Amino acid sequence: MSAPAASSATQVPARGRTAGRGATFARVVASEWTKLTSLRSSFLLAAATVAVSWALTYVSANASSVDPGFDPLSSLTSGLVLSPLGLMILGVLVGTGEFSTGTFRSTFTAVPRRLPVLAAQVVVTAAFALVVALLAVGAAVLGIVPAAGSREINLDLTGDGTPLVLAGMTLYLAGMALFGLAVGALLRHSARAVVTAVTVTLVLPIVLMLASDLSTDPMAPAESGPPPAEAVVNTIVTLLPSGAGSLMTTPDISGIEGAPDLGPWGGGAVLGAWILVPLAGAAVRLRARDVT
Repeated sequence: MSAPAASSATQVPARGRTAGRGATFARVVASEWTKLTSLRSSFLLAAATVAVSWALTYVSANASSVDPGFDPLSSLTSGLVLSPLGLMILGVLVGTGEFSTGTFRSTFTAVPRRLPVLAAQVVVTAAFALVVALLAVGAAVLGIVPAAGSREINLDLTGDGTPLVLAGMTLYLAGMALFGLAVGALLRHSARAVVTAVTVTLVLPIVLMLASDLSTDPMAPAESGPPPAEAVVNTIVTLLPSGAGSLMTTPDISGIEGAPDLGPWGGGAVLGAWILVPLAGAAVRLRARDVT
């Protein structure tokens, strides 16, 4: 009787160790990748991002091609007005997916430490968004080709800081997907997270700029610099995700007047902070509070 009991006792920890090895980080990443790529919305948002990038760039380049000093490369970033929204919403859906569908119960039962799930979502979102960002940047390049051809201008993508612009565009688009993921993981509600992310990146800069224009007296005498209120607004807009991202795509252009000139690296650091801070909050909430 004692021998079978001892044998059974030794087998239980062995099964426990086997079960523990089942939820490796690689397997969690593979699971999250399957979730992301199995959704039709992921590819619809990716296609929309690429299409918007091409369309806006094409329209901007053709509209500018009538100018005597037309430079087709100056229209490269035109698509960034709206194309980041698709990837940002994609990130929101990844961050809120577990909670909106109720699958978090089974997910966190399989991965009770929880944080590997969030880390895996960051990895797969970054990988997927990077591929889409490269396609969107390629679409932007194709968008300026017809206008350049109409003026018989040869495109040179290797000089005058153009490689830095292309790299900045790619990182900006991928960064907006991670920003959406961070907001979604923190708020856990798709509609609330989308509204918050869109407000911060698109609505708030427009409202602030309009408010600044309305508060400025056009008949006032010119000063050596922008009015204090305008300088404050410009600083806030620069420090928002979209403003910081635009700095990443303009390596040879100074910042907005009255705002700190952070440069591409400073803009990348600000955008990184917009990603890391809500991600850290989501991680703390995930470990410290119940997931329901």
